[in-house]
Amino acid sequence: MSQKQGISAMIAISLIPLVMVLGNSMLVPVLPTMKAKLHLSQFQVSLIITMFSLAAGIIIPVVGYLSDRFGRKLVIVPSLIVYGIGGIISGLAAWLMDNSYSVILLGRIIQGLGAAGTSPIAMALIGDLYSGAQESKALGINESSNGFGKILSPIIGSSIALITWFAVFFTFPVLCFLLALFVWFGVKEKKKAQGKPLPEYLTALKKIFKQKGKWLIPAFFVGSTGLFILFGILFYLSDVLEAIFKVDGILKGSILAIPLMGMVVTSYITGAKIKQNKPLIRKVMISGLVLLTASMFAVAFFKQIHLMIGLITIGSIGTGLLLPCLNTLITGAVEKAERGMITSLYGSVRFLGVAFGPPLFSWLMKISHKTVFFSMAGLCILTLILAFFMIKPGKTKKGAAGEKERLTTLFKKRVPTN
Repeated sequence: MSQKQGISAMIAISLIPLVMVLGNSMLVPVLPTMKAKLHLSQFQVSLIITMFSLAAGIIIPVVGYLSDRFGRKLVIVPSLIVYGIGGIISGLAAWLMDNSYSVILLGRIIQGLGAAGTSPIAMALIGDLYSGAQESKALGINESSNGFGKILSPIIGSSIALITWFAVFFTFPVLCFLLALFVWFGVKEKKKAQGKPLPEYLTALKKIFKQKGKWLIPAFFVGSTGLFILFGILFYLSDVLEAIFKVDGILKGSILAIPLMGMVVTSYITGAKIKQNKPLIRKVMISGLVLLTASMFAVAFFKQIHLMIGLITIGSIGTGLLLPCLNTLITGAVEKAERGMITSLYGSVRFLGVAFGPPLFSWLMKISHKTVFFSMAGLCILTLILAFFMIKPGKTKKGAAGEKERLTTLFKKRVPTN
């Protein structure tokens, strides 16, 4: 791959998680207006977000298999098109129908099905196209792009809603169709052998989890927990800013962006620095969890807005240290033939973590501020224990080969030849 092709591919791939995250985050500021216009209950409004995430979480393992069987681009591009079609269905229903809620919900489910084939498969594609330090850097950019999407989405959604509240639905197809073209023509996928038939494939996956499940399953849980806490805390902070401190609008969005920015910048730097150094990856991962645990415990004792934002930002930096490490370990855990399924399973678990964060935090908030953060500190301690004692991946075949090559080169340098 030439340098120009590599840059084009990296830009295209990094835009995939950004567009994916718009699916929920861009609608959040529009939900109160939607509730009033369509005369919905709070539960009905919540389904606009929940059904998208659940549809994606359920279907992700299927598209992961398809990407391993037939290729990444052949899954990503149609998925982006389906994602856009779902937006058109929801937008037209809101615009032209009187009782449009059920059709809007159907469009959101279709969007979720499309979203399933975007970011998780992009992670597997990175593993196919890049190796070593380039792979870690690309995964860090991928995670940062996801974070930038979270930062920009509420601002973009609020701006588009100034036209009309349902205009946001028509934004999805424009972005998705353009990105589908960019990925199709801008990413040159490496030629690969056709994937295994399903029975063989499932047997191979069973073997992977038998060999590596001892650390892969805890890694999935830790990654999901990191996003569960991140989105739950943002949900909590959003409510507190408006209900207690009377902060809303652009100022509120800017404050919420502070911890997210901490995560995004840290993710990018971490991805660029960790490379394939597994001892370093482990240290960085543990450090991130220690920061997250300490911040959750400390926030429990303070309700002053400046202290809360500062401490929560420290926790988000911990998440930014954690996620690129997990991404690198998980994408490098298996051979390319099964990588799509493994990263898709991980993506599915991440989606579910995001989906359950806000409702569970809502329940804890009814008890007390301390209950919220002591509960999260306890969960962080559990994940820290799991990470410390369970996530100890050995060398992958690729890593072992690289180490052998490094030692051979070192030996040749030290032993003179005739």
